[in-house]
Amino acid sequence: MCGMPQQPPVRSTPARVSRPDASMSLLTNVMDHSLDDGYAEAAARKQSEGSGGLPKTLRAKLGLAGGLVLAALVVTVGAAQARISAPVVAKEREELIDRVDAETKAADELERAVDRLRDDVSARQREALKQSGGSGQADLVSILSGAVEVHGPGIKLVVNDAKEATTGGDGDPRETSGFSDTGRVRDRDMQKVVNGLWASGAEAISINGQRLTALSAIRAAGDAILVDNKPLVPPYTVLAVGDGKRLSTKFQNSADGVYLNVLQENYGIRTAISVQDDVRLPAAPSVIVRTAQPRTEKGTS
Repeated sequence: MCGMPQQPPVRSTPARVSRPDASMSLLTNVMDHSLDDGYAEAAARKQSEGSGGLPKTLRAKLGLAGGLVLAALVVTVGAAQARISAPVVAKEREELIDRVDAETKAADELERAVDRLRDDVSARQREALKQSGGSGQADLVSILSGAVEVHGPGIKLVVNDAKEATTGGDGDPRETSGFSDTGRVRDRDMQKVVNGLWASGAEAISINGQRLTALSAIRAAGDAILVDNKPLVPPYTVLAVGDGKRLSTKFQNSADGVYLNVLQENYGIRTAISVQDDVRLPAAPSVIVRTAQPRTEKGTS
């Protein structure tokens, strides 16, 4: 008798459905119990015993309050000290201002005294020149020495730096060629201009109101041009007394005039020359007039 195949038993209760997060039980446990039991127990015991001290928020507030009190104390002390020292500082400042004013007045008075003495010296020199010879000779010597003011026909020559003048990188205003590569007017340029004007027949010359004499020196101090140790700033205005047209033509055709023209064309230095009907030149600030005496050598026996 053939046996029937045995069927699997039929369950009377439905099968249990598994949770979707069953595979994440460890992560779920960590999230549900983020605080360790030991830590939780210690915190609860500390809170029940009342030994936790002041809450953190209260301690922070007390610390902030203490810091503010200390800062207020420092500001108060500083303000009090400033209030105490303010009159002293103000007094010292007033004293310094008074000293500066007094020294300035003294310097102005000394400058006026120097001007008066220079005028007196010039007057005495002119008187000495008149006594040493005829009036015509004295006037000529005074003019040539720069001891008196002069005026008459002449020329006006303006020499100025190039529009975009710069300082040379190596500090040498002139290279071997003798010309400027920086676009700035140098002392030797003005020396050539003045010497060219003297050679062309100028009777008297001034630069920016500074009268030149036989003892005048044109030098440089850095980028500044000094005439008799007085600094001048560009543009440099040169006034020369003489036969205006003849003086202008002769100077421009001279080697120094050509030199100035080369500076203008090649290096941008600006120049302008014009004939004037009347130019006025001041006297030199201080002139020492000396009279040369012939020297005779005694024969030896």
